[in-house]
Amino acid sequence: MLVAFSVAPSGTGRADGSVHDAVAAAVRVVRDSGLPHRTTSMFTEIEGEWDEVMDVVRRATDAVMPFGSRVSLVLKADIRPGFSGELDGKIDRLEAAIERAEGSVDDD
Repeated sequence: MLVAFSVAPSGTGRADGSVHDAVAAAVRVVRDSGLPHRTTSMFTEIEGEWDEVMDVVRRATDAVMPFGSRVSLVLKADIRPGFSGELDGKIDRLEAAIERAEGSVDDD
């Protein structure tokens, strides 16, 4: 399965509203998990089996808890049994489709 998630504290008391230290704590948990992952400016994606991925999400959420009075977790999952390597595979197929579409435009 692929999971894209974002976890952040609120009620941090910081005047600038920054949550980068809390997010860094969560990303450390993901990186230490050894599972395939990617972090962007808005989400972290992680790939693995249900129990292992959800455990990492739980531990990443727990790592953010000390940074505020509450925590917000946004999660989206793509559950596709029997598939792996989809963290990159989905992007590769998308890029190939774009190239094919651009090639058909050039042929006109």
